[in-house]
Amino acid sequence: MPDGTTMLIVALASLALVVIPGPAVIYILTRSVSQGREAGLVSAIGVNLGSSVHVLAAVAGLTVLLANSAAAYMVVKWAGVAYLAWIGIRTLMKDDTDFAEPQMEQAALRKIFVQGVLVNMLNPKVAIFFLAFLPQFVDPNSSNATSQTLILGMTLVTIGLITDSLYALAGGSVGDALRRRPSFARTTRLVSGSIYIALAGIAAITGTKLANS
Repeated sequence: MPDGTTMLIVALASLALVVIPGPAVIYILTRSVSQGREAGLVSAIGVNLGSSVHVLAAVAGLTVLLANSAAAYMVVKWAGVAYLAWIGIRTLMKDDTDFAEPQMEQAALRKIFVQGVLVNMLNPKVAIFFLAFLPQFVDPNSSNATSQTLILGMTLVTIGLITDSLYALAGGSVGDALRRRPSFARTTRLVSGSIYIALAGIAAITGTKLANS
């Protein structure tokens, strides 16, 4: 078990990192603005479950392979790019009525949850971040280095879930205010679809250093 000072440092560092809006936060905000608070919260849970998978991978040492193999990195990277682009294209092709009132059925919420998990799981930069970040706070000479990594990683995920949920609630409130406008549905469809495609583009043009090394 990490000592109290280490836990506090990790918690503060994690808070500083997760409050900065990144692709996952943009994804959550887009969901909550376009489909309501419930959809945003479900996507936040999914995104952070995806982060938990990366924590477990870091504990198991799997991200070492990803960090050192250009081929493995590129496979995961382009799978994520394709998935984000697919979500964006499908959003642009939807009917405006799908965005008029955020009536979420359980099937739709399950789909949003799975998409949230995949969005973060298919981001190799998240995996490499955990691999680079967590070992800085782990005592390599300790007999419980694995459990330390797991505890610290889940601390970061927990803080991320809290801040992402706050973003989802804020986005839902913005959506409620905007939904009263007649042009809301069409604007939301176009903006949401464009954001997903932009995220795919950002993912495609960044993180190429490893692949080219």
